[in-house]
Amino acid sequence: MFVVLMVGMPIILLNMLLQSQISVWGLRYYLSRISKPTCFSVAALPLFGVITILMLGNFMQIALWGLLFWLLGEFETMELAVYHSGVNFATLGYGDIVMTPTWRLLGPLEAVNGALMIGLSGATMLAVLQHQLKAK
Repeated sequence: MFVVLMVGMPIILLNMLLQSQISVWGLRYYLSRISKPTCFSVAALPLFGVITILMLGNFMQIALWGLLFWLLGEFETMELAVYHSGVNFATLGYGDIVMTPTWRLLGPLEAVNGALMIGLSGATMLAVLQHQLKAK
């Protein structure tokens, strides 16, 4: 179990750093584009941009976990490793593909990491939306 934690924790820390940076980039993008919009669709564009940036950040984190799984030899293809990673990160838990007993504890670690990072993405989007509502 200790080895699994020593392998998983650097990925979690890297994802936390990545998500923090992505959130800041998303907010900076938003702040650089806000103005007094004249119509709803113009007001929604900066929020759409932030959501896109945050989603790309989550996809990068899923790919990072998938790369780890692939490098550990858990999956034959990167595609399968990323699929399994996405299921873990989103906390879906399909169970159609499982890892070997040696590394299976990485799944719950990724799920906790994903729940926190997706939560931070939601909080960032909510902050932008609240700012948009106050600006009307």
